[in-house]
Amino acid sequence: QVQLVESGGVWVQAGGSLRLSCAASGSFVSTGTMGWYRQVPGKERLLVARIFSGGTTTYADSVKGRFTIWRDNAKNTMYLEMNSLKPEDSAVYYCTAWGPESNYWGQGTQVTVSS
Repeated sequence: QVQLVESGGVWVQAGGSLRLSCAASGSFVSTGTMGWYRQVPGKERLLVARIFSGGTTTYADSVKGRFTIWRDNAKNTMYLEMNSLKPEDSAVYYCTAWGPESNYWGQGTQVTVSS
C-alpha cells in the first residue's frame, strides 16, 4: 500500500506560480510511475503530468511549457511546478501512483486561480 499526501494548493492570481508537493510512503517515488491529475466539479479527472521510473515526463497539451513535474528521491516526494497560471487551471489536483493493479491516490489539494 502506498500513501500519498499532497500539499501546496492555494489561491493565486492569474500569471502567478505555485508548487505542489506529493509525499509518498516508502521508496515508490524513486521506483514507480507517478503523476498529477486535476478535476473540476462535474467533469472527469484529467491527467496533467506524469513521470516514469526512468525519469521520462509527459504533459497534457494545455500545460506544456508552463508546468514541470519532478521528484526528489531522497525525500520520497514528487512536485509539480506551475507557472503562468490561468483561471482554467483552477481545480482539485490529485497525486497518483501507478500500482500493479490500480492507481493509488492522494486526498487532493485545491488550486484556485483568479483573473
